[in-house]
Amino acid sequence: MSMESVAVYAGSFNPLHKGHLTILRRLAVRYDRVLLVVSPQNPFKDAAQAASGASRLEAARRAVARYPELGNVRVDDIELGMDPPHYTIRTLDALAAREKGARLTLVVGADNLESFPRWRDYARILTEYGIAVFPRKGWHRGRLRARLLRENPAYRIELLDMPRKDISSSRIREGLAAGEDMSRWLM
Repeated sequence: MSMESVAVYAGSFNPLHKGHLTILRRLAVRYDRVLLVVSPQNPFKDAAQAASGASRLEAARRAVARYPELGNVRVDDIELGMDPPHYTIRTLDALAAREKGARLTLVVGADNLESFPRWRDYARILTEYGIAVFPRKGWHRGRLRARLLRENPAYRIELLDMPRKDISSSRIREGLAAGEDMSRWLM
């Protein structure tokens, strides 16, 4: 029996937008299941702009439910119940303990590849779990992947083939604060 493949896509998702939808659609086809993990507020982002974890979780559940093709995507609150610090390796280990028999893969944007060696236990993430990398404007995934693989050829780094949507949650929040209609970007 083959191991169930599970993509772990974590973020603040404040709010979920069409860029996230493009990624989720690709993941829903590529993996048996997708866990959309709503994270607590990123300490590097403006706390005043952060919707509460509970409200972002509920908004994510409503957004995902609007797209039938995302039937294997489950909005997950595991990080909201974890004590800080919120390191990705802790989340992956907690999910692995809960999702026995599943092969977990972390989903990240190409912009994360450059800083990945600064993540806590990044080598464990890359060997035990692996990452799937979606494109981001201004980042050359292939070069960044090659640099990491020179460090250790056993790292699992998959480049996801998908169209790129150049919109961000922060741009949507800025537009909404300025009174712009951002509905075309929302999921």
